[in-house]
Amino acid sequence: MTTEKVTIRRALLGVSDKSGLAEFARVLERHGVEILSTGGTKAALEKASVRVKAVEDFTGFPEMLDGRVKTLHPKIHGGILARRSEPSHQRQMSEHGIEPIDLVVVNFYPFEQTVAKPNVALDEAIENIDIGGPTLVRAAAKNYGDVAVVVDPADYAALADELDSNRGAISAETRWHLARKAFARVTAYDCAISNYLGARAEGESGPLGETFSISLEREQKLRYGENPHQQAALYGNFLDIAEQLHGRELSFNNVVDISSAINLMVEFEREPRAVVAILKHNTPCGVGVADTLKVAWDKAFATDPDSPFGGIIITNRPWDLEFARAVDELFTEVLIGPDYPAEVLEFLRKKKNRRVMRFHPQAIRREEVDLKRILGGLLVQTPDLAIEDPREAKVVTRRTPTEAELRAMAFGIKVCKHIKSNAIAFVAEDRTLAVGGGATSRIDPVYAAREKAARLKVSLHGSVLVSEALFPFPDGPTLAAEAGATAIAQPGGAVRDDEVIQAADRFGLAMVFTGVRHFRH
Repeated sequence: MTTEKVTIRRALLGVSDKSGLAEFARVLERHGVEILSTGGTKAALEKASVRVKAVEDFTGFPEMLDGRVKTLHPKIHGGILARRSEPSHQRQMSEHGIEPIDLVVVNFYPFEQTVAKPNVALDEAIENIDIGGPTLVRAAAKNYGDVAVVVDPADYAALADELDSNRGAISAETRWHLARKAFARVTAYDCAISNYLGARAEGESGPLGETFSISLEREQKLRYGENPHQQAALYGNFLDIAEQLHGRELSFNNVVDISSAINLMVEFEREPRAVVAILKHNTPCGVGVADTLKVAWDKAFATDPDSPFGGIIITNRPWDLEFARAVDELFTEVLIGPDYPAEVLEFLRKKKNRRVMRFHPQAIRREEVDLKRILGGLLVQTPDLAIEDPREAKVVTRRTPTEAELRAMAFGIKVCKHIKSNAIAFVAEDRTLAVGGGATSRIDPVYAAREKAARLKVSLHGSVLVSEALFPFPDGPTLAAEAGATAIAQPGGAVRDDEVIQAADRFGLAMVFTGVRHFRH
């Protein structure tokens, strides 16, 4: 890679997103740069009183085919791709009257925005596939030793400063950075096109087509992966959703836990009261709801006082000092909230290693597909956004759930959905009482939750049992009733549903079938 600066004498500007363009063009003009442009970009620059030369005047060839062919010309691509240090290139340029182009500023037709619109026609989508733009960008990025390429308006300000500092030149380091960014943008654009078209092959329609492509920028290198002998990095826009305010750098496992915690808390986005959830190893171990964070914390912590050590704590409302002091009494890896008053943040920052995160629900795209790595490929699925209202479920027992039991079911369904399968939770309407999950049978989590509740002297009398999947045998309701539960919410659909219902009736339980399961392997 050349280490020399490149003085910008001629630039080609052609953008769909015109934000900040006129101001940047004035900087180029101030440094004596000749500006080439076409179509709407040329008109916008002229309206801003920037001197522009039409590409067709530069090439001697008119735009044609409704603007589909504008910059696809040897005088454009020769001027971009020619190596300045190669004598044969310079000789051929001279022979054919090709002038060098030192800067290419291009962003593409808004394909992603177009296909995101509801009921967009295929013809409209096709017309928004940019051809000339990606071709120009690839050419300029390939020849970054001599040419600078800009695909993001967010780079204009820094480039303007550099041009001013370097008397109209751009450094090799900046050109190399811009080239990498340009190729990443072309890749992401092509991924969006292939995914959209692949989902419409042979009349298909939906998010999962015949191809699946993904392109993400690295946000952060991680110290190591799930274990110290593994390498890891974070890609995408996770840090737009979870903003770190304090503490050691995030680990691989921290990121997974934070993502799980936020996904759980999103289920309570309409809850007006305070919600506190404690997670460990990517699964909830206690959730409480109350008028204050401190009381909600006490309820969540009482579920399982052993597990919060080294765990994750998340809330649905800004932290207060009373709650922060209560949490400060034990060691935690990560604290998460939608905001922190200044005095609370100052208090929490006293422990230097503890990570403090602010999460931004508005940055979450819940419709994003779920990915799971397998040998030789990926499993891709639409996200599990279902959350059942027990009032709309099918009552299958002789006794109908009371209002209190229905409220407890609604709370428990939100929590149980996020526990590792096989998953159950004994709950009241405002807190978890005992949680069981990650087992290899459907009955083991019930045993585990009962035993932990007994050891911790947590009463399950009057509780509601929620299961993320069906009970295949009557032993589930039997154990639940013996533990003190009065009602059950489960998907139903087992071969022995009749026997399960009979067992529930025998103990006077109220049971509903939601018809929806939430496996979480």
